[in-house]
Amino acid sequence: MADCTAEIDRCDSNVIHEEVIAEVRKQMPEDEILLNLADLFKVFSDSTRVKILCALQQSSMCVCDIAALLGMTTSAISHQLRVLRQTRLVRHRREGKVVYYALDDEHVGNVFAQGLAHVCEMNGGGTL
Repeated sequence: MADCTAEIDRCDSNVIHEEVIAEVRKQMPEDEILLNLADLFKVFSDSTRVKILCALQQSSMCVCDIAALLGMTTSAISHQLRVLRQTRLVRHRREGKVVYYALDDEHVGNVFAQGLAHVCEMNGGGTL
């Protein structure tokens, strides 16, 4: 039996739709921006970072609290927070000796929430 997905993905036409290509080309961001976007999405490929973002979606937290929540060392959490800070997904503020982390802005929360909703939908409409 033939692979159905291969049949669907293959185009049997050699017609190039120049108008569509020209319009889409005008709307495409520069390559550098798309590369930066790809790098941003790579950050989401680590499950620990995703768990941290999920926690910070609920509340600002210090490293010790995140480590306790996830059952990990503070060193491991600090390493992942550094990656998240470098990509401007999280920000920090110091209160005395304690450093609290939060999502950098509402865009980060929206990206996370949309991704989570999409995955829940793919998994049979589970709740968030």
